[in-house]
Amino acid sequence: MYKGHQSWADTLNAEDSLSYRPRYFRSEEWRFLKVACARIFPADAHGPDATVLGAPEFIDRQMDTPYGHGELWYMSGPFREAPANLGYQLPLAPRDLYRQAIAAANAYVAARHGGRSFAELDVPAQVNLLKAFEQGKMMLGAVPAHLFFEQLRQNTLEGVFADPLYGGNKKLAGWTLLGFPGARADFMDWVDQKGAAYPFGPVSISGETA
Repeated sequence: MYKGHQSWADTLNAEDSLSYRPRYFRSEEWRFLKVACARIFPADAHGPDATVLGAPEFIDRQMDTPYGHGELWYMSGPFREAPANLGYQLPLAPRDLYRQAIAAANAYVAARHGGRSFAELDVPAQVNLLKAFEQGKMMLGAVPAHLFFEQLRQNTLEGVFADPLYGGNKKLAGWTLLGFPGARADFMDWVDQKGAAYPFGPVSISGETA
């Protein structure tokens, strides 16, 4: 890991050990979510994984918002299989989708791995299962596995790169990875400097700096 990123990882790992208490997800759901987020956005030479960056906390917080309750979606029937360009076609709000799909995913894993849960498997097995969900035709409860994977992938990336105000992107590390300046108010001094590196770190809506 680059020296410039090691301090993020150390600080974020220390904060993660303080154990954010989920508001919506139950214990086993929370274990699944933390591990799955870390596999979807793993640690590498550039920085820590999605769980250390706070993606599970972001997702958990979202479950008690209008988004989590499906209030921002059209949720009336009929519910039919349809092409992706016609939009979401399930009668489940995100919080209900997660609850059903995680339980079914752990049951699917247990039936094939000696009763173990997803979080109890080694990393290669976890990655292979997520790939199977992404590409598979199996159902996880009332949720097609590939739709659950896409929901989880999308929310994980949102948690990594959203403003820290929403619980993820800890220490603005997601933005620092991208070189994204965040919510700075004035970039006029840099508009005409084509190719010049922007010298300032990111700042959040609340004024937090990296």
